[in-house]
Amino acid sequence: MTAQIIDGKAFAATVREKVAGHVARLKEEHGITPGLAVVLVGEDPASQVYVRSKGKQTVETGMNSYEHKLDASTPEDELLALIDKLNNDPAVHGILVQLPLPGHLNEDLVINSIDPAKDVDGFHISNVGLLGTGQKSMVPCTPLGCLMMLREYHGSLSGMDAVVIGRSNIVGKPMAQLLLGDSCTVTIAHSRTKDLPEVVRRADIVVAAVGRPEMVPGEWIKEGATVIDVGINRIERDGKNVLVGDVDFPSCAERAGAITPVPGGVGPMTIACLLANTVTACCRANGLSEPEGLTA
Repeated sequence: MTAQIIDGKAFAATVREKVAGHVARLKEEHGITPGLAVVLVGEDPASQVYVRSKGKQTVETGMNSYEHKLDASTPEDELLALIDKLNNDPAVHGILVQLPLPGHLNEDLVINSIDPAKDVDGFHISNVGLLGTGQKSMVPCTPLGCLMMLREYHGSLSGMDAVVIGRSNIVGKPMAQLLLGDSCTVTIAHSRTKDLPEVVRRADIVVAAVGRPEMVPGEWIKEGATVIDVGINRIERDGKNVLVGDVDFPSCAERAGAITPVPGGVGPMTIACLLANTVTACCRANGLSEPEGLTA
């Protein structure tokens, strides 16, 4: 069996088109332009690239982009004051503080100072609790992107056996909650899981999110399973730096029914879902119906 490639880049482009359509309607019918504020503290090179990409795609979909770049030495009270200002700005519908933050800043305190209704990353403790109890929430972007691709490929996920490898607050745990919400039977596996290969072999859906390059070999994958590879790991191969996922793509692609590549799989969906979350937050703030196909 040769797996069908789930093209995250193409799917993300479709999501952005839907977002742009909703933005155009909000402007035309209600005179509202969704706004996304991104806060970057320090000069981490990867974060700078990511923030530039977010800003560019925000503007391309017709939304307003507000970028706030602060020195790495910015005091915590100054950052919290900026977030409070953004919380109270009606032109801002989504707020994202780029992680990681410099060591002197308390990430939990900073994230939980964001208005939960504007927390388009879905990291605020209130949104975590709402998601965990099956209520309406802002959903973390990467798991939301994974869910969208799974729904597109399978239609209904009801009754499917899903294994999420990884238990992070950013991907693993919310991914499991989303799959439960779609009536999957869900197992969260991790470094302490006994007989991990056997656990993975029974899964109809495997979501790998552990941050270990090519950890999952093809022999762990059930014939015809769908493999969603969240990992983005930079390794050296044949004297070159290359990006690889958490699964061994060649061997897994031989057994899977469908698989996401790295790069070009889950990665592009993260920013696309950030834009989708911003439109959703804007609609909720204005008492308007939520955009179809862009929420969990």
